[in-house]
Amino acid sequence: MEAKAESEETLEKLLEASKKPEDCARLTTTGTIGALLLRLPTTLPDVLLILRILRNLCAGQAANQNAFLNNGGSAVMEAVLGSPLATVEIRRVGLQLLGNVALAGEEHRAAVWAANFPSRFLELAEFREPVVCDALCMVLDTCCSSGGGRRRLEELCDDEKGMPIMLEIILTALTDGYQEEWLEWLVTKICIEEPYFFQLFEKTGLARDGYSYADEKYTVYTNTQAFLLGLLSKCLSERPGDISVTNNFVLGILKVFNEASNVTDFISRGTSALPTGFPTTDVLGYSLMILRDACAWEDPSLAILEAPVNSLLSAGLVELVLGFLQELEPPSIVRRSMANTEAKKVCPYRGFRRDLVSVIGNYLHGRKEVQDEIRKRNAIPLLLQQCVVDDDNPFLREWGLLTVRNLLEGNLENQQYIVELQLQDTVNTPEISGLGLKVEVDKNTGRAKLVNVS
Repeated sequence: MEAKAESEETLEKLLEASKKPEDCARLTTTGTIGALLLRLPTTLPDVLLILRILRNLCAGQAANQNAFLNNGGSAVMEAVLGSPLATVEIRRVGLQLLGNVALAGEEHRAAVWAANFPSRFLELAEFREPVVCDALCMVLDTCCSSGGGRRRLEELCDDEKGMPIMLEIILTALTDGYQEEWLEWLVTKICIEEPYFFQLFEKTGLARDGYSYADEKYTVYTNTQAFLLGLLSKCLSERPGDISVTNNFVLGILKVFNEASNVTDFISRGTSALPTGFPTTDVLGYSLMILRDACAWEDPSLAILEAPVNSLLSAGLVELVLGFLQELEPPSIVRRSMANTEAKKVCPYRGFRRDLVSVIGNYLHGRKEVQDEIRKRNAIPLLLQQCVVDDDNPFLREWGLLTVRNLLEGNLENQQYIVELQLQDTVNTPEISGLGLKVEVDKNTGRAKLVNVS
């Protein structure tokens, strides 16, 4: 018992020393790494303490990172992480240690990957603990970066070996959440910056969750797919300056939006914003939000005409979005003034119309060919109609005004089109009628004016 107490006391002192840069440098020259690694397989009660010391020693200390590698640390850790006695904290700290070691360079990343991919990583991904999931994503993201990273990323996106790992990680994040940003960086690398979006999206479609909101003849989406798109939307909207958007990604998202629109219920008016809890609706909405943010993405190294999203014009984005705006029922402020309205599509979630307008608004900015396309399709009046308040679409008016601004900026033809527009008719809202007023067209000026009903 005395020997055990002395051992624990020694380890506690080492742990405190490992937290201080000056003591950490001193321990580098004493062979501490090798001695601790030798103790790991045979001292289970002290494993967590030893792992914390090793993690701290390998945080940015090249000599310790090299010592870990030269003393077979990757193989030792593979055994520790695979032990049936490994607790949540042992797995978390152990993975943090591997992440610190992998940061040292290609040789270290290759050793960590070889020892744990795919079996051990898959086992850890299936553990269903957010803190373990976060640490695992740190290791995977680090190993798939820098030199040699692209080859390992290809392996991680392999349908048989790597994709099962990613599926389990996303399922853990969906059911239990995640606390750090490593998952976001990892899915950004896989889906947005590299050409593996569809592979991961289809793999998450295999994660059946008991929900089916579409006819059997159509594609059935899962909550896991909706969660993945929501995650990608968050990444793109919060960190646009840190992400490189690819042509492959934006075309893939447009395809998903188009396919989801074919199975979405446009008969029942949505009463909640995203996420609605209905996978098909959420897939539709998140893919639209991604298109909005992708259209606003800029790379300082590229001219605006060289941006990946330019391919969306020939892919039919403008035609598709304008078609939806044309098919939707009028905004609520217009509907209230109409005695009868023909049956039209309704917004499947709160904000759908606004999101459609925001896509066009962002896509118009600085792109004359898109401005001209709107005019050639005689869609300028349609966009002007979106500059109103709508109960089902918060901030629709603001997005509508921004869209019209981008439509007219630097485009003389569009500006002249607006100048030549003539007021055809007026709309009397219940609010105006309640004041004993009505709107009429002045025959002399062609402008709208308020007059007393009597």
